[in-house]
Amino acid sequence: MKLVECVPNFSEGRRPEVVAAIRDAIAAVDGVTILDVSSDASHNRTVVTFVVTAESAVAAAYAGIAKAAELIDLTTHQGEHPRLGATDVVPFVPLEAWGSTMQDCVALARELGERVARELSIPVYLYERAATRPDRENLADVRRGEFEGLRAEIETNASRVPDFGAPRVHRTAGATVIGARPFLVAYNVYLGPATNLQVAKDVAKAVRGSSGGLRYVKALGLEVDGQAQVSMNLVDTERTPMYRAYEMVRSEAAAHGVAPTWSELVGLVPERALLEAGARHVQLRGFGPSMLLEHKVREAVQGGTSLSGFVASVASATPTPGGGSVAAHAGALAAALAQMVAGLTVGKKKYAAVDDEMKETALRAASLGNRLAALVAEDATAYERVSVAYKLPKDSDEQSAARAAAVADALLGAARVPLETARAATDVAELAAAVAERGNTNAVTDAGVAALLAEAACRGAVYNVRVNVAALDDKTPAEPLVTEAAALLGRAQRASQVAQAAVERAL
Repeated sequence: MKLVECVPNFSEGRRPEVVAAIRDAIAAVDGVTILDVSSDASHNRTVVTFVVTAESAVAAAYAGIAKAAELIDLTTHQGEHPRLGATDVVPFVPLEAWGSTMQDCVALARELGERVARELSIPVYLYERAATRPDRENLADVRRGEFEGLRAEIETNASRVPDFGAPRVHRTAGATVIGARPFLVAYNVYLGPATNLQVAKDVAKAVRGSSGGLRYVKALGLEVDGQAQVSMNLVDTERTPMYRAYEMVRSEAAAHGVAPTWSELVGLVPERALLEAGARHVQLRGFGPSMLLEHKVREAVQGGTSLSGFVASVASATPTPGGGSVAAHAGALAAALAQMVAGLTVGKKKYAAVDDEMKETALRAASLGNRLAALVAEDATAYERVSVAYKLPKDSDEQSAARAAAVADALLGAARVPLETARAATDVAELAAAVAERGNTNAVTDAGVAALLAEAACRGAVYNVRVNVAALDDKTPAEPLVTEAAALLGRAQRASQVAQAAVERAL
């Protein structure tokens, strides 16, 4: 099961009932686990942190955005924190330990942005790794001027044209910034009473990367609850650790005769960041995760659970998950390999001519992989519906007719699911052929394996289409499914042959 983290920021931190409604809307989507809800009345802002399956991520984030648009009015909103919309920013964060990648998150950001603009009429800007132009990678640049400034410029300033939607702000919900980024730590350091506000602003300027400070730190000096605060976003704690940011704040503040009073985290933080800070404080040499008892226990208990659990369930003496699910899983693996080869091609001077193509290929492969992963479970569910239909009573003519109709409907459904698997697998096979021919030649055999897996996934899915259609008494409604399945298999075979030829030329 592929998981991503999503950390939407909403422009409301003073009305608990509104925050609860937004939280509940997100939590109501299947596959969501809410990890944290942090509200700040001075900022008038709430950060919701949740993890979610890749296939439910867009629906969950959309539910929160829709509820915020319903309940938050930017025309009356006031708070210390800069904001552009009722839902100000929605970043997707990959959780590599649970199978998701940055490309997955970029694809999710694009899908969500298109839906928000289309269904809610809220203009959307893409930022960070999902940005479509360099001047939108930095959130602060996108949010410059805030809601009021954007409202005045969006219709006349070409640089403010959104990535999705018409060039006009939603009357009350403003605009929304959606993107994909590495894990970010929201970390605030307080410098005593509000009389030190100018010190906080000077320290923030010295610390933030855009002013020549720490490269992966964004910082503002704010007054919060009568205190002077240096509000920081640590956008890459591997390259700028949390302890380094604190040390620089302390050092810069000391130059003004001020010392930090306390600090706080907003939302969640990777355990590594705090452990590194602790190890630094006690000058522990050679510290690493392998020294932690809990890390060793998790590694022993959880290692390989997802894959081994799936294999074990296939091997068990039950009909599901069966061949259709395995075909979808093979297709997902093929997509992952195609995505990998495209990723190994992007950014290489030798392949500059196909850089844009490979970026799009990686995103397309990520989306197809997510869909095929979902089809693993959908295929098993479709089979179970057939089994239930066959067990319906048939003692009377009425019951017999109802049973026959239910069986026919279930069989058609059980044919449509693997047909979708065949479609996705065929698309993956063609991506594999493309990366085999034009991608990084050092990974051409990986592209070949992707093509072989995709062809096998398509053929296995077609088997399942045919076997369910064969069980129908009246096959007429299903004939188009069989015809399409055959055409898809032909496409997958041709793509696989192209990839295999590329492999053979390279060997």
